[in-house]
Amino acid sequence: MGVNRVSTRVLLSCAAIGVGGGLVAAGSGYFAGLIAAIAPMLYGITIGAHFLPSVVALALLRRPGVALLTGVIAGLVGAAFAPMWLGRYVGTGLLVGALIELPFLISRYRRWSPWLFYVSAAVAGVILAGGVFIALGAEHYSAPVWLAYIALFVASPLVFTWIGRVIARALERTGVARQLSSSTAGARKRL
Repeated sequence: MGVNRVSTRVLLSCAAIGVGGGLVAAGSGYFAGLIAAIAPMLYGITIGAHFLPSVVALALLRRPGVALLTGVIAGLVGAAFAPMWLGRYVGTGLLVGALIELPFLISRYRRWSPWLFYVSAAVAGVILAGGVFIALGAEHYSAPVWLAYIALFVASPLVFTWIGRVIARALERTGVARQLSSSTAGARKRL
């Protein structure tokens, strides 16, 4: 078996989207710190920003691995503005990218239905909420507070997934991905 190659155009596209998403994530990270200090149960509203770069990349490029790669790049860029959160940014970018890719991987990257983006965002939100739920200690809060908390962890990724898909469609209309899709239409197995 040979080594799979990724075109420079795809890598540069992932990098550009990752840098933009990383800047959004960096700002969101500081906002999240403020929310965590003032009202920690509202923290879920900030998590969706981490979905933006991965969703834009996957919706625009429609290639295996681009959500994962873009999420990691966004995490590294976000961490450049908040080095103390390096693990959080890169780990979240990696996890979100992988979870966003999962339904497309299961379909062997043959289906690009919009609902797959939203299902993966909702499931990822529940998984992230569960992790923070355990970390914060469920016993410190009442059930209604936890229900609202989990709802925010699901709603925020869904909203940012919608925004990411809108951005990807707008970029596609400008022709940004035209050469990527025409020169690689049959090569979706790469990356």
